[in-house]
Amino acid sequence: MILDLKLTGGRVLTMAPDRPAASTVGVWRGLVVGLDEEVADLPARREVDLDGAVVLPGFVDAHNHLAWAGRAARTLDISGCATAADIVDLLAADRGTGWLEVAGYDHRALDRPLTAKDLDRIGRPVYVQDLSGHACVVDSATLAALPAEALRDVQRDERGEPTGFLAEAAQTAVRALRLPYSLDDVVADIEAGARQCLRQGVVLAAEAGVAGGLIGSTPLEVGAYQRADLPIRVQLMVAADQLRPVAAHRDDRLDRAVALGLRTGLGDAKLSIGALKVFTDGGMIARTAALTEPYEGIGGRGQLQDDPEVMRASIIDGHAAGWQLAVHAIGDRAIDFALDALAEAVSRRPRPDARHRIEHCGLVRPDQLDRIAELNLIPVVQPTFLWAYGDDYSGIMGPRRAPWMYRGKSFLDRGIPIAGSSDRPVADGSPLRAIQFMVERLSSTGLPVGPDERLTVEQALSAYTAGSAYACRREHDLGSVAPGKRADFAVLEADPRTTEPSRIADIAVLATVVAGEFAHNPAGFPG
Repeated sequence: MILDLKLTGGRVLTMAPDRPAASTVGVWRGLVVGLDEEVADLPARREVDLDGAVVLPGFVDAHNHLAWAGRAARTLDISGCATAADIVDLLAADRGTGWLEVAGYDHRALDRPLTAKDLDRIGRPVYVQDLSGHACVVDSATLAALPAEALRDVQRDERGEPTGFLAEAAQTAVRALRLPYSLDDVVADIEAGARQCLRQGVVLAAEAGVAGGLIGSTPLEVGAYQRADLPIRVQLMVAADQLRPVAAHRDDRLDRAVALGLRTGLGDAKLSIGALKVFTDGGMIARTAALTEPYEGIGGRGQLQDDPEVMRASIIDGHAAGWQLAVHAIGDRAIDFALDALAEAVSRRPRPDARHRIEHCGLVRPDQLDRIAELNLIPVVQPTFLWAYGDDYSGIMGPRRAPWMYRGKSFLDRGIPIAGSSDRPVADGSPLRAIQFMVERLSSTGLPVGPDERLTVEQALSAYTAGSAYACRREHDLGSVAPGKRADFAVLEADPRTTEPSRIADIAVLATVVAGEFAHNPAGFPG
């Protein structure tokens, strides 16, 4: 046998319990075929000496928004503005026509919130995307174009007029005015978002919602992913609003399904269909995550995303149709709802290894932990949220609830697998940044956030390799370096296990290997 690639001189952290370390990896036809002595005597068409670099299985980002990330990178960014007046001046300088889309809005960083009256000075439709993705600010003309139902529960000023800040369903109504984006634009955005992942050692990104919901780009979005030149593997979550009534045979016991009976698992190693995405609440940045107790200092308990019966039906019907479910639930009230609905779904139609997920699982009360374990659910967490926004989140949760946010050790102690993810572009997409936070539990300012939830470096690495591969139902070919697995690797300049924890995020990604090819190679390894 002649190998296609032999990697030598590396420090391989396989993340496989039966063989945790190696120094040589043999690759043939995009697969790992052996380690060390299994391939030592085999010739190879290419042999690359890694000169002591550290090899990990490529990272898997289990919840990511590639198209949104790419679009945000080319959108006017106001994150550097300190006042509402600064924003208006920046927008007024843009001489384009048609919709003006703006990224990076964070009301917490400004002297006062932006309003519709501010945006009216721009003279054309303006859509200012909140950092969370769960809200926006628009101008008065856009407000006037919305149906009355969309404005029923929106934020209003002292005169009872909408301020222009719209969250959740109201934001979706605005997006309906703007969408769809062209396929050419969506393809370019997808490719740009995928290249961001590639540079950070990510080999599989799970796109958290296509063709509908809060973050869809076009009803043809799956076609955009088929057209895109993808440098990494991509798995697509389909928005639950794609469920439609079906006239199936009575023996199939299906009331609704996605067109043609599509469900989790269609596709190949490069592009596949993953879970059905169901939103149940909003987000903490927008103060719309649904809580059982009010936000500290500001009041309000957030909101559920839709009529509870509509959401419950999506979960029950999606499960019955054979989907893995990815249920967005950040606040503890939303998690209660998700747990009840998922329990009902699996009791009605038991299905082995359904492997349902709770996306974010942001505020988990102690009494909810055992229910998550009993239902065999997978929390898909975004630790970097707490690195970036931990001070703010801790303040609005208060000292009693802050330790419950984006848990780590409490999950593992109960045998609950953790899947790591980024929610790119809401926060830094780097897995190494997230791994550092999971180990330290310190915000960017040094504030401890749930220190009792700290993980070991090995546990944190597992969340972004084996754990996230398992959540994406790809543990058979990703998540560890072992014979039969895909030859997808992240090559690092240092071992995270022996690096000072405060420097883990600074470890350079020397290369990202996908299917045995150096798809990203800043270190200039031959081949």
